[in-house]
Amino acid sequence: MDDEPRVLRAGEGDVIGPPQVCTDRFMIEGTDTGGRFALVEHTIAPGALAAPMHKHSGEDEFTFVLEGTFAAVLGNREVVAQPGDLVFKPRGQWHTFWNPSGNPTRVLELISPAGLEQFFRLIGAPEAEQDLDQIAALAATIACDVDQEATAALVARHGLRT
Repeated sequence: MDDEPRVLRAGEGDVIGPPQVCTDRFMIEGTDTGGRFALVEHTIAPGALAAPMHKHSGEDEFTFVLEGTFAAVLGNREVVAQPGDLVFKPRGQWHTFWNPSGNPTRVLELISPAGLEQFFRLIGAPEAEQDLDQIAALAATIACDVDQEATAALVARHGLRT
């Protein structure tokens, strides 16, 4: 755990992921907070799905929209959020998110407790396959379930890129 105060400057932090889909800037990870909290900035390309339909039982996620339009499935609901809106994705609920607009979307993803940020690191790694079977296998390593059928249906319904 890093107990030292610090400033993460613009442009700093580990950034991974394909820019044509979603990049993830790791701002605060569980190793920085003793596992209590993580913060990731997602920049989602227009028309791109940022993550497959998934659920996890150990973490809550809070998405704060900085710019652009953010869409999400939360359980059985689809929602759209704009800059200044906060979307709560509680543990144990199926969810996913994407950019439904023609402009980039940028959000802050707050994760409590930390751990789920590693899912974004796994699926955004340059060597990671973007195949749903591979993503599901990676998700399983951190106790995260992926619904491939629901992901495929959402991609088809909204014409999303993955």
